[in-house]
Amino acid sequence: MSVNIQRDNHDPFYRYKMPLIVSKIEGRGNGIKTVIVNNADVARALARPPMYVTKFFGLELGAQTSINETTDRYMVNGAHDAPKLQDLLDVFINKFVLCTSCRNPETDLVITKDQMIYKDCKACGKRSPIDIRHKLAGVIVKNPPSSSSSKKGTASAIKKSKKNKSGDDDADEEEGSDDELTKRIAAEAEGLPPATLVAAADDDDDDDDDWAVDTSKEAVEQRQKELEAQVRGMRLGDDDDEDANDNYSQLGNWILEQAEKPNNVEVFKKIKELGIENKHRTLQVLAQTLFDKNILAQIKERAPLLKKLIASENHEKALLGGTERFVGLEQPDLIPAIPKILHMYYNYDLISEEVVTKWGSRASKKYVDKDTSKKVRKAAQPFLTWLEEAESEEESEDDDEDDDE
Repeated sequence: MSVNIQRDNHDPFYRYKMPLIVSKIEGRGNGIKTVIVNNADVARALARPPMYVTKFFGLELGAQTSINETTDRYMVNGAHDAPKLQDLLDVFINKFVLCTSCRNPETDLVITKDQMIYKDCKACGKRSPIDIRHKLAGVIVKNPPSSSSSKKGTASAIKKSKKNKSGDDDADEEEGSDDELTKRIAAEAEGLPPATLVAAADDDDDDDDDWAVDTSKEAVEQRQKELEAQVRGMRLGDDDDEDANDNYSQLGNWILEQAEKPNNVEVFKKIKELGIENKHRTLQVLAQTLFDKNILAQIKERAPLLKKLIASENHEKALLGGTERFVGLEQPDLIPAIPKILHMYYNYDLISEEVVTKWGSRASKKYVDKDTSKKVRKAAQPFLTWLEEAESEEESEDDDEDDDE
């Protein structure tokens, strides 16, 4: 049975799971011991070495431990039931796994030259210190995790992790459980910029539609004044199904007309009601209406919903197209932030390396005018370069491993 890593978080979109601890008491008298049967699986879910978890139990319980990583056998002296160990694991997670800022478990342990230990969060970028007074800190310093070796190693690890997970994506989508953390709070919609809902016909043909868009200040102001009329009258591509196009517009209108931005659950219910939960163009509408100038702070909250709806490369392309239009036309001041936006999309598994690399390879007039498309892709180059370098490093590591063999 799996539970949320942060067990006090009952959000239905929470994606981070771990198995419940399974323990077995062996022996009797002074020789009684508790075997943590699935300690390796629990530690793997937390992205921490199994030894850390076992040593933590021993330190908290004042008991000796026995660790055999070869046979995956981890024991703590004494009789300790599973619920007690599970409660202690919550303490371990809070101290040594969860980011102190965003409470996300996607952290690496980093050890500095002065033997300070930090939790480096891949979700929000916060680096928070671990209390070195805890005896486990000494164990960590003496037995550092491999992920703390270098920044390049971390980048490669992220890519390898994503490739390993790629085979399970379809199952996760079908179950609807592999979603990112969300707080289900309604964000303020004041200052929400207009997002003209324009989509293209088929994502596989980038040059069929030429969007001749006037990006002058006067034109943007005019679009702002006529937003509601534009949204309601806009056809989303060349779809022959007029009802389908109307549904996309209904979704966009509904989001924009709310006094407060609807939370993920409310948006998903509306999408289901309109019957467009499987359509890739839904992702474009969401990219153009859910965010405002504070998109970098909002992606984390919206990632669970977007992840739930993304089921193919076309969905990823639609998300990129909607983001390109939103940033390129409605929020041009955000163009320099494109690398950070894409990096967050990538970290939350909203876009794959293959799709974003192809997207960045050439400008397209599908969602915006060609000049704007070139600006957006030029701004994206730092992120695309990072992907390429991480790929090269991974290939080099694989070659080294082959040579060793």
